[in-house]
Amino acid sequence: MSKNDRIKTSSGFYVSQEAPIHSDNPVPTPSAPAPDILRCAYMELVVADLQRSRAFYVDVLGLTVTAEDEEAIYLRSIEEFIHHNLVLRKGPVAAVAAFSYRVRSPEELDKAVAFYEELGCDVRRNPDGFVQGIGDSVRVVDPLGFPYEFFYDVEHVERLAWRYDLYTPGALVRLDHFNQVTPDVPRAVKHYQDLGFRVTEDIQDDAGTVYAAWMRRKPTVHDTAATGGDGPRMHHVAFSTHEKHNILAICDKLGALRMSDHIERGPGRHGVSNAFYLYITDPDGHRVEIYTQDYYTGDPDNPVITWDVHDNQRRDWWGNPVVPSWYTDASLVLDLDGNPQPVVARTDDSEMAVTIGADGFSYTREGDEDGSYRGEAAKGFKLGNQL
Repeated sequence: MSKNDRIKTSSGFYVSQEAPIHSDNPVPTPSAPAPDILRCAYMELVVADLQRSRAFYVDVLGLTVTAEDEEAIYLRSIEEFIHHNLVLRKGPVAAVAAFSYRVRSPEELDKAVAFYEELGCDVRRNPDGFVQGIGDSVRVVDPLGFPYEFFYDVEHVERLAWRYDLYTPGALVRLDHFNQVTPDVPRAVKHYQDLGFRVTEDIQDDAGTVYAAWMRRKPTVHDTAATGGDGPRMHHVAFSTHEKHNILAICDKLGALRMSDHIERGPGRHGVSNAFYLYITDPDGHRVEIYTQDYYTGDPDNPVITWDVHDNQRRDWWGNPVVPSWYTDASLVLDLDGNPQPVVARTDDSEMAVTIGADGFSYTREGDEDGSYRGEAAKGFKLGNQL
């Protein structure tokens, strides 16, 4: 689909009814129906020093401890009623052990097994669950190399939304989404569409190269995103706050604790998703986004937004540059035996190279050729001082 087939909005991006993304190397679509996914539910992270990670996620970010022992800590956000949104597990290699999704019913697990076995994936089912607080579960290594989990049975815990005495200024209220780094974004999009995800936004260039795509099951901008890069790796896990001021409070707290080096990018306002954001890194280098105020996407005819990769406001609505580490750094992911998955290099153009590399450019007002916001001036003013 060309730009001429889309509608340009007054905000500068394009909209269409179908995601303008096509894969030349798609994962086959199984004949077995996909499991009905409700939402992203939790991530299992492997960390080197459990107590150091506990201090970061509990003492600094304020997540609630549901359970813990010498090997693992189970954490949840303040509005959650299932056992946990994050598992920190002690291990030899900092990595992601599972991107976990809740499904609509116990029967969906049978569908997950059939769906992935038809694709020839490593599929394992544990009636007792792979982690504390979660019952019958299916874990797979999907065709893109990511460890996915599906579950329905879960232990309920108290939802603390009414415990205002426990709220902190930067309270994290919900798990919002994952972000996955993959070499072939269109291939990832097609596979996750087969799994029932819908695209809400994407970034492309005039040649049709797709640099990233945002996909959802719950009616928000995304439950996961596919970011183009060397992968499979995990770009970030994101938690929501209620308001922008909660994110600013986290920045102030990190500054007061002399932990400002954990702030990688932001705070700022995204163009993509329209959300207010902050990116921080934990003691192992796992990236966490703090996120708030995106928009509703639940209508069946919700339009898909496509951004020009050269639009200086796609990643940050205020036009602030993206630090190179945000494009290059990400967490390893594990297979079902706990071994790091091999990382495959991206062969399509790099978003960093085409927008902030030596030959790249960004624009604020498309078509403005006077040199103030484009070409050499853009590289120097908006980007050069960050490199």
